[in-house]
Amino acid sequence: MYKLKWKEKVCATCPSADCLLKCQYMSFSGHDEAHGEMMKVCRGEDSRVLHECATCYACEEYCTRGNHPFYLISERREEKGLFTAPRPITNQWINMTQMQGKYMVGPIKDKALSCCYIPDLGILGQGEIFKDVASAVAFGAEFMCPAVHTHFARMSVITERLPKVIDNFAKLGVKEVICLHDECYGTFTAIADAYGIEVPFKPVYYMDFVLDRMKELKDRIKPLNIKVAYQRPCSNRLIPDKFPLVYEILDLIGVEIPDREYQGENCLCCGEIIRSVSGYKLADDVQERNLNDMIAAGASHCVFNCPACQSSLSEKVVKKGLKPIHIIDLCKIAIGEKEREVL
Repeated sequence: MYKLKWKEKVCATCPSADCLLKCQYMSFSGHDEAHGEMMKVCRGEDSRVLHECATCYACEEYCTRGNHPFYLISERREEKGLFTAPRPITNQWINMTQMQGKYMVGPIKDKALSCCYIPDLGILGQGEIFKDVASAVAFGAEFMCPAVHTHFARMSVITERLPKVIDNFAKLGVKEVICLHDECYGTFTAIADAYGIEVPFKPVYYMDFVLDRMKELKDRIKPLNIKVAYQRPCSNRLIPDKFPLVYEILDLIGVEIPDREYQGENCLCCGEIIRSVSGYKLADDVQERNLNDMIAAGASHCVFNCPACQSSLSEKVVKKGLKPIHIIDLCKIAIGEKEREVL
């Protein structure tokens, strides 16, 4: 029913082929090779891209023409049965995120606070910053963004489940859904738009919400005066226009982000999904380069946006001598809601 909005002509006339040339996990000799491989994907032919893509989402950001190379790659993989992970792993993700009628919904009026299917988000969404929406929580598979299945080349699962998730929110009568997970906001905006799926409510990115609240609480802010490395999650590639919010929030609370090699458009994934789809060797290499880069930049902390990234990297971050912390917790410390000693 839902089809990806893309045009072969847009790829055919692309002067840069940046979607593949900028890829950090595949190498090409130049424009001609990269463009040629992408055209194979467009035509439904076999391409080494379909075998080597690490599912980092980055090509969605690298494509300045909005032609959705990553979604197309994922669709072609599914069409050809070239799944990224062993079938038991793929099926496990499909089964454990299946809607089963086991969900939690708080007293919701015009706004809902989406915790996706991640319990830690419910903890983060508490306190002074979220005082007006903390109880209006929606949690469970019924409210989970299905974007994770792009990693496993199962776009059909997304187009099947996303309309149901959107409908479940709509039935709550909400006008706004504040997304505590990057992937949820990216799903309701970028993915829904790419497939022509209507969203009858306004998705709100949590960093927009947090920044507005921190400005309201500005008199309570005591600068933290620390230097951090920011771990940008793969899902943020779907919404690159929201990336500058990190700098705005951290600048407001007196936190410095020093320049380093693997940040911004050149960021590296947390590595755990790569471990599932591309193996241990690449995942370990990505994580080691990323963490060493944080150390070289002189950071004392690693700041997370995505709880999955935080879960994947926290122990490794600590072993490198860095302190892991979520950006929301940093904000809570800055306004005195959490003890500064945890820094």
